[in-house]
Amino acid sequence: MSNFLYLFRGGDENFNQLSQEEKQAHMQVWGEWMGGLKEKGHLLDGLPLGADGRVVHNRGELVTNGPFAEGAEVVGGYLIVSAKDMDEAVEISKGCPIFDYEGSNVEVREIHSMDGH
Repeated sequence: MSNFLYLFRGGDENFNQLSQEEKQAHMQVWGEWMGGLKEKGHLLDGLPLGADGRVVHNRGELVTNGPFAEGAEVVGGYLIVSAKDMDEAVEISKGCPIFDYEGSNVEVREIHSMDGH
């Protein structure tokens, strides 16, 4: 088994247009999806990210405000999942509720250890 990072991009504009009740219902869908991953032993960690942030350049010589890309490219959250390989990690990501909003995507990246194993 390997660990994979899911970076969730986009969807905020469409999500923000929902009513409060629709937002709560959608967050429940996220909770159910993540709960299912946890039950199957896939979910290791993950949370939404705040909209504000900073980018540090050149050892702090320049610090700029976020967001860091156009709306469809802003990273809004992450998960760390365990899967047997990249194919399984991609397959698991296909059930992500972020796909309820057009233009959203999940970037799937394998996490490597610092010792090269």
